Amino acid sequence: MGNESAAKAALDAINLDVVECRACPRLVEWREQVARERRAAYRDEEYWGRPVPGFGDPAARLLVVGLAPAAHGGNRTGRIFTGDRSGDFLFQAMWEAGFASQPTSRHRDDGLELIDAYMTAAVRCAPPQNKPTVEERKTCEPYLLREWDALEDIRAIVPLGSFAYAAVARLTGWSGRPTFGHGVEGMLPNGATVICSYHPSQQNTFTGKLTPEMLANVFHRARATIKEKDA
Repeated sequence: MGNESAAKAALDAINLDVVECRACPRLVEWREQVARERRAAYRDEEYWGRPVPGFGDPAARLLVVGLAPAAHGGNRTGRIFTGDRSGDFLFQAMWEAGFASQPTSRHRDDGLELIDAYMTAAVRCAPPQNKPTVEERKTCEPYLLREWDALEDIRAIVPLGSFAYAAVARLTGWSGRPTFGHGVEGMLPNGATVICSYHPSQQNTFTGKLTPEMLANVFHRARATIKEKDA
């Protein structure tokens, strides 16, 4: 319990720093422009319009890493993968594997809780065209490193897409990693298992490159991996 309390305090402190960050002028301008102009479907909603913090269980054994908040998803709701089509796929899969309390996530206060899992992103602000620059990625990575240090019992990591996979490798000093591909697995120097997944973007899900079954299988594999390491 002491370690969990310390992890929660550390994660809370990181998240306070994240939401106040204005280090990348291009990202600040874009996220705030989107929040002002709004998509027609959400014109009556107040957008978050700030960097989006990680969230989840401070005692997590699973870490899920995405690319960045969506302009009208996390940048609107204030919680990563919440309120967009990517989240529809992702939380359903996590729920099926027992990592989420419910299969949908519509807004920040809808009651969703992650179970034995923590979710974060390589970049915390919605980038134009979903493409952060190298400098923006480098500026944001210390937040991910601090989360990694705070989460002391991670047994499995699911990077969603090649961008997140590369971020995990830099984060952990992982050299000689296998080439990214859906379902590809590798072991970090500390013994944690990385299980790759295609990103649940609309481009991937609408074309069938990533199906609900494929994504669910990744999280079932993560659950099995955690059990194996506890045996």
